[in-house]
This record gives sequence, structure tokens and C-alpha cells, in this order.
Amino acid sequence: MANSYQRFLKNNIDLAPLGVERRAGEVTYFCTPRGATIFGWAGVDGIHYCFIRGFGEMVFAVSPENDAPNYVHPLAKNFKDFLRLLLACGSAGALEQAWIWNQAEFDAFLWENQPAEEQKAVLAEIADQLRLTPMENPWQYIRELQSSFDDRQIKYTEDFYDPDMNPNAGRKALEREKTEWKVYFDGNFWGHRGRDRAGKEIPVGKHFEWAGRHWLIPALYACSKGLVIEFCMQIDPGQIRAFMDKWDLNAQNEADKNFSREQQMEIERDNPLCLDFDAVVRLNGKELVPTYGYGVSYNPCLPRDMIRRTEAKKVVDHYGLDPAYGWVIRRSAFPWKTKRRTEIRNLSVTLSQCPVSVPGPHFRVAAPGDTFDFTFPETGSRHTLTVQEYEQQKMDFSRMPAQDMEYPPYYFGMSYTIMPPLPNDRLTVSDCMDSDPPRQKHSKQEDPLAPVAKNSSIGVIGIIGGADGPTAIVVGDAGPSRLQAACSALHFEPVKEVEWHMIFHEKQFDDLTIGLMGHKDGV
Repeated sequence: MANSYQRFLKNNIDLAPLGVERRAGEVTYFCTPRGATIFGWAGVDGIHYCFIRGFGEMVFAVSPENDAPNYVHPLAKNFKDFLRLLLACGSAGALEQAWIWNQAEFDAFLWENQPAEEQKAVLAEIADQLRLTPMENPWQYIRELQSSFDDRQIKYTEDFYDPDMNPNAGRKALEREKTEWKVYFDGNFWGHRGRDRAGKEIPVGKHFEWAGRHWLIPALYACSKGLVIEFCMQIDPGQIRAFMDKWDLNAQNEADKNFSREQQMEIERDNPLCLDFDAVVRLNGKELVPTYGYGVSYNPCLPRDMIRRTEAKKVVDHYGLDPAYGWVIRRSAFPWKTKRRTEIRNLSVTLSQCPVSVPGPHFRVAAPGDTFDFTFPETGSRHTLTVQEYEQQKMDFSRMPAQDMEYPPYYFGMSYTIMPPLPNDRLTVSDCMDSDPPRQKHSKQEDPLAPVAKNSSIGVIGIIGGADGPTAIVVGDAGPSRLQAACSALHFEPVKEVEWHMIFHEKQFDDLTIGLMGHKDGV
């Protein structure tokens, strides 16, 4: 059994408020792995947490109510990391469900399910007695562990193959479940929710060139709720290696890099595996807009054992993509315009690149009336930013739902004009500093359990967007008198001066419309 778990037991900490209850007896389920040592129960749906003989200190979640074959998932490399994940997430519920969520869904769950007072007390006890800190980037930690784990190594008891105990019993049937390709409207590359049937696969095999890359739309899927389309972007491995060498990135050191915000913008522009785009479908003359999109990347420059069992590798294998190249696979879902599945007579899709961020000049404001000349890099045109209003203000957070949290209220508000005007959304102005992190009321900031905002964008989106005060707005029509506004980072104490920087948003490639079905020329 795990050494870190034995040390934990000596402290007699009860994890039940965090969703890990102790139980007496040897209760197991059909999907409890052979050689499992159960140390906790969620209290619902038979979910339990265990070590498995042969896997050292690795912690697993067993979820009998999941769809086959997704019963068992690794959560942490060892029990110490499991506790650090609890410190970061507040309970085990987020850990057990992380396999089916993307980063945004995971973060939303944490925000909506913040720890209650009893849970905070247990978390504080763990941090104090065991001298542990919350895990950084918990979703990324769990996803990387699960993506690299080969679940075929897990052995099960005879109950797993007994039809009376397991409706999906039978070795051949279970292996088919593992390899069978299914795409759902309410799903992603890691699983799906609900009880809708998988979509009907419609082969397309459409190759085209766009944005300096080769593309393939191998298939689309007609589901009861809408249409799902797979977009596959091919990347030369030499470009990937050059990018990794330029920024000194590899599988071991990427998580330890500490790049500035402007460096991150440059990295995003340089990264050949990064191209954000919007897709709009035209079906039988009617426009369909996607409700969501999920993406995975296949990088052939990573060690083979890191990519062998990833979701991206499964997509590459299913569609017969060349594994010598890099691939970005985007899955987008487009709901039908009618309540019933629509017959496809003609179908096209328009791809539009999302603008990329380019760092611009820095400036400081002394008073309204200050002007700053700059060049818009996409066109080389000259423009002038003129400050119209500029003052320090204080945010009112009395209506915020989390009354046990304290938010930094002080910021500078600025309104300005650009002459000659630029197209909408092609320039934003931002504070170079990050906002102070929110903190619990009546607690010290150094408390390791106090929620921490990672960057200023979290503060702007999550706080200013939901309260009175200036934000990124445009006032008036699109004429020369258009007035824009920006606000600085938020702080608990007033600041004397703000260093601002311009961020340009460039669109590098023209839109492209591709005919998929019912178009004689294919475009």
C-alpha cells in the first residue's frame, strides 16, 4: 500500500466531507479491479477510490454507473498528489468527473461548487498537518495522467465477465466497446453525456488547402440533435521541431516554463499546432452555427509512450491519418434548425480564422488629452490614440454571490478614441499588471487554501463583466467619434500609475468556403 497513505492515516484526518468516506467491510462491484484496496467511497452511485496491486501508489476512481468501458480512471500518481488535488478542487467530485470534461467545464464546476465551511476545515487540516499545497493546474495534471495510461493493463474479477453482474460482459464485447468508434452530439473525445444514440457516420474525405496548411474533413455525423463535423489539420513535423527548439520546449520542461503575457502571445502565433477558427455550416440554404467545439493535438515529436494512448492517436488511427505528421483535430457540433433530423441535400462549410493577438507599444497616461501615435502592423497605417477620460475608481461588489470572498475594488477607468478609426475588435488596451487575487474575508492572504486568480483576464471577465463599472465597450456608431473604454487591473489598495499596452488582433488568412455535399465543383 502507498507509503504516503500510511503517513496520512497516522494523522487521523476524516476525508468524508470531501466525498471520500471510510467504510468497514469488503464491499466491491463488478468493475472493482482485481487486487484493489479501497480506501474511500463517494456515497453515491457506488463510486469508490482505491489502489490497485501492481500500480504502486497510483490512485484510481471506480464508477460503476459509467458507460462501458469507462469504469476505472487513474486520478493521481500517488496519494500525496491525490491530497494536493483535493486542496486545489475542494472535493473529490471534480476529480472523478474530470475525464469527461474539458478545461472550461472543469473550471466552471469548481466555481459553482466552492467548498462549504466543513470542507474548508478539513482542507486546512490537510494543508497544516501534512504541509501540502494545492496542485497547480489540476485538470491538466489529471488529463495528462489519463491520456498516457494504458487501461488494458487493469485486470478484473470474474464478476466483470458475468452477464448477470455486468450487462456489457464478455471479453470480446468489452474489447469491441474499447475499439468501436462512436461520435455523439453531446460528447467530446473522452466520452459523452446523456442517453442519445451515436450519430450516423457519413464519409466525406474532403481534402483542401487553407491557412498555409493541408486539411481533411474525413467524415460528418448525423445525430438526433444536429450535425457533427471533424476537421483535421496537418502540420509538417519539421515546423513543430523548429518551434520547440526556438522556445526550448520539451515533454519534461514545458510545465515549468514561466513566460510573460507578451511571450505567450508570440508563442501562440509561432505554434504550428495552434490555429483558432470559426466554422459556419450552410445546410440546404440555411445557416447552422456551432454550439461547441473540442480539439485534440497529435504531436509526433513527443516521446512515443506519451502519444500511444492519447485520444488524438485514436483519431489518427481511426481515419488513417499519416502518423509521421502532426495533426490538430477539431470536432464541432451544429444543431438542426428543425426539431427533427434534417435530410442533407447540399452542404457547405465556411472557415474563418480568429484574429491572433500581437503585442503593441506600452504607454502611461498622465491626464485626459494625452495622445499616443502608433502603427497598425497588419496594414502599416498610422493612427493616434487620444485619452478622453481617465480617473481612479472603486468597484461595488455588494451584489456578488460569494459573500465570503473579498475582491480587489480599485482600478483606473479610461475612455479613448482612435483616429483614423480601426475596424471593430482589432485593437484592445490592457494593463500590463495582473489583478490582485480574490481572497477569503477575515483570512490571511498567505493561506494556501485561499482562492487565487491566475491572471487579470479572469478578473476582467468574472468580476467586471458582472458588476457596475467600465469595461471593454464601444459607445456610439462606427463613425470617427466612436468612444472606447478600458479598465486597469483590480487592486486592494489604490495604485498611483498604470502601464498600459496595446494588443493588436490580426487576421492573417481570408475565409474559405468548402462544398461538402451536393456541390458539383466541390467549392
